[in-house]
Amino acid sequence: MSTPAHRSAPRRRTLLSAAVATVLGVGLFAAGGIGLAPWSASHGDDGAASSTAVAGAPPAVDPAAAGGVTALQQRLRANPRDPLALGTLGLAYVQQARTSGDPTYYPKAEAVLKRSLALEKKDNYTALGGMAALEAARHNFSRALDWARRATAANPYNATLQGTLADACTQLGRYTEAADATQRMVDLKPGTPSFARASYAAELRGDTTAARADMRRALRAAAGPEDRAFARYYLSELAFDSGDAATALTEAEAGLRAAPSYTALLQAKARAEAALGRDRAALTDLGRAVERLPLPEYVLQLGELHASLGHREEARRQYEVFRAEQRVFAANGVALDSDAALYEADHGTPARAVTIARKGLASRPFLDSHDALAWALHAAGRDREALAESDLALSLGTRNALFHYHRAMIQRSLGDHAKARAGLRRALEINPHFHPLHAAEARKALAALS
Repeated sequence: MSTPAHRSAPRRRTLLSAAVATVLGVGLFAAGGIGLAPWSASHGDDGAASSTAVAGAPPAVDPAAAGGVTALQQRLRANPRDPLALGTLGLAYVQQARTSGDPTYYPKAEAVLKRSLALEKKDNYTALGGMAALEAARHNFSRALDWARRATAANPYNATLQGTLADACTQLGRYTEAADATQRMVDLKPGTPSFARASYAAELRGDTTAARADMRRALRAAAGPEDRAFARYYLSELAFDSGDAATALTEAEAGLRAAPSYTALLQAKARAEAALGRDRAALTDLGRAVERLPLPEYVLQLGELHASLGHREEARRQYEVFRAEQRVFAANGVALDSDAALYEADHGTPARAVTIARKGLASRPFLDSHDALAWALHAAGRDREALAESDLALSLGTRNALFHYHRAMIQRSLGDHAKARAGLRRALEINPHFHPLHAAEARKALAALS
């Protein structure tokens, strides 16, 4: 699902789609020294993991890599009542779901995490944090917040758990609490994951200069190629979202040199290439990203890129895949939210878009959810209601071209042409290539209004 987190178009990313996005490994134990590398998903839901170790612990071992899951399973066959191994295995399953795009790992993760907690409830911060990560990955952020609070109460000095708490608070619109948790994370463990969250907090309030500076700090603090690729990815995103496609491409290519298998960078590279008019390269790179990791947000972006180039049949096929993936995710407990609502508003049924968006806002009162509901209401012809939601989406001062475009089109429908012109100019000023379809529509609408 969409990570990241959500961020600006063409694909909104969860602080989780892409992000992110919010899946964090916290399984570091004294017993056996088993640990899970934390996810640096403060910006998106895109399966991008950081290898930075948790504060105060030896270097983490990723149980999903190098036979780690198998080793944990063997350990549990020898001792099926080991709560530490169960908690770590649950986190490994969450991570595998994120890196593979396979949501069937989520029920497996829930089962072993609950077994861990049944065996040891007190101070089992690994399983508590694992449940927080699981619920965040499923976009059940109220439950994620509850688990994160219980985990941080059990271990208030674990930086990664503070990041989990910050992510849940952000997605629930509790921005002051999120900032406090992020600062605690930075204080406990200044490094790639904590600086990345500080970057995202600055971006949300429209301070892109501070966001880039914090992400540069994240890059300098990188513990290895995966961390460097992670930081390069978000530096690429920050550049692209500010209208600088050339720098976005440079950052993505630098990240791929550090970690050629880092799929999210192919998606970032494709966005920049499309903005620079390199359509064939964009289709190739985005197609490779989808082949490696068929996340719904990648599939939808590929469909919209094909549509922008007049490839109607290819676009239709990708949209069908997106809808099928949404059904699979929902069947495995993942709540549909802004990506699904925006898809229905743009390509599907407005009434269904409103239904999905309202449910998404109820479980995730974040800026992206307000924007998705605004656009869904607009598609359904309910522009007065839509404008109120669009204003909420922009209430923090976020420099998001898609949000400004949505509000401008709503204002145009309401007959407020002066504000519509200003909003369209603002969207195109922020990023003239903010969406493969809507950027062209914005220019066309602005020309008509002018």
